[in-house]
Amino acid sequence: MTNRRKFLLGGTAVVVAGGAAALTLGGNTAEAQDYPISLTEEEWRARLTAEEFDVLRNEATEPAFSSPLNEEKRDGTFVCAGCENEVYRSETKFMSGTGWPSFTDNIDGAVGTKTDYKLVLPRTEVHCARCGGHLGHIFDDGPEPTGKRHCLNGIALDFIAA
Repeated sequence: MTNRRKFLLGGTAVVVAGGAAALTLGGNTAEAQDYPISLTEEEWRARLTAEEFDVLRNEATEPAFSSPLNEEKRDGTFVCAGCENEVYRSETKFMSGTGWPSFTDNIDGAVGTKTDYKLVLPRTEVHCARCGGHLGHIFDDGPEPTGKRHCLNGIALDFIAA
């Protein structure tokens, strides 16, 4: 009984320590890297709405089903709301039913990824390659041809019709 209790307590300590380390490592590296567009916090706040700033610069998530871009079906290009970098094309958009605009693939070279540990389990965060703005996450449950679902915050995007 003592060995089992020590094992369980030790295992719990490892999980808690690992989770704490993961949360520490999962900080906003978009701010720590060099991007072609690099502004101060004050410059970003002047350029973005409070909601855009929270998502793009602080890696927040907008409420599900809150973006008008969920229903956007026209031909065109989705651009980063922070810097107007073209990041997704309308032909890769699909209705995932998740409440956020979803895409099967990004424009080549337009985004970057990093591992996000904010929910303890690792996820793939996607950000703008030009300004580092947080766009959303990539999951492995999308349709063909990629099998990926780029689940994005609509507030992090602007749409330009073709």
